[in-house]
Amino acid sequence: MNSGEYLFPRKMTRRDFIHASGGVMLGAAFASSATAAADAQSPVKLGTGKSTYTLDDGFGKLPEGMKYGFGCAIVVDSQDRIYVTSRSTSPCVAVFDKDGKLLETWSKEFADNIGYTTDKVAATAHGLYWSKEPTGEFFYFTENAPGNRVYKTDLKGKVLYELGAVAKESATAQKFSFTNPTDVAVAPNGDIYIVDGYGSQLVHRFDKHFKLIKTMGGRGKEHGQFNVCHGVWVNTLKKEPEIYIADRANNRLEVYSMELEYKRTIPDVRLPCCFYQSHGMLYVPELGSRVTIFDDQDKVVAHLGDGQGIKAQDIKNHPDKFATPHALTVDSRGDLYVVEWLDFGRPRKFRHTPA
Repeated sequence: MNSGEYLFPRKMTRRDFIHASGGVMLGAAFASSATAAADAQSPVKLGTGKSTYTLDDGFGKLPEGMKYGFGCAIVVDSQDRIYVTSRSTSPCVAVFDKDGKLLETWSKEFADNIGYTTDKVAATAHGLYWSKEPTGEFFYFTENAPGNRVYKTDLKGKVLYELGAVAKESATAQKFSFTNPTDVAVAPNGDIYIVDGYGSQLVHRFDKHFKLIKTMGGRGKEHGQFNVCHGVWVNTLKKEPEIYIADRANNRLEVYSMELEYKRTIPDVRLPCCFYQSHGMLYVPELGSRVTIFDDQDKVVAHLGDGQGIKAQDIKNHPDKFATPHALTVDSRGDLYVVEWLDFGRPRKFRHTPA
């Protein structure tokens, strides 16, 4: 089905109708045509009941000459500003306000700040985590190989600390042997958890000063082993916080204590990528064509936009479906933002419109 057929169902012309019915009920035909047009322009919705979301088609637009690459990450800060990263040289990061207005874009200046060209930023971009800490708000960027770094910045992208394949060690730069890190999470006590999801399949726990506390994991299917430990999150929905790991190629979520001791498994997810916690729920973007919402007891509340079976090149024709959700976030109003691992990024906003 092409885009025209999907968005604008074919309406009978007057000649078509006369040929088909000899002109009987001509007024009804035009009424039907008007209804079809109205249906074609109906809001795009995902989910049902309390988990209903409506597409805001105006979000995420870029100026002429800029474009997204493969969608990496999307986060929201305390002022509901949305930050989108993708594998693009222009912009490397796009920043929108809570109403969807483009505030700024980061490209060459950001690349210079982290010691790269924009091409290298685009080649290694992956994770972005927003953290509210006692001293302020911060970002943790995760680079894939050959970068193999995690770096902490302020909300303007100024680098405050580097961990990984740093050029030279200093008070704000520490060498560490990552082979291909993918995600970061920060606990309420300041501990930092980093997953080496495209590489060693190790999970590292550091204290707030980036001193290594523990390493566990490795490749495999047993508990305590992973096959693309792509995402990590500190879940605080229960009485005691827990570490959730998106074990992507094993199609499961693994749950650990804060000391990284295995507790339980949540099965039946499709290539889970990462997490976001908001409004008492845990949101999981699944590269297998959907977003899943869990409650505080790990029970599925909703599956959103299941696009399984739709080819990625056809996904633009299906605005109510996902192809490859790679990351998401939720703002203070409960609105959902999703970015996909597509060569045009496809960052989209879905307003929370519970039925």
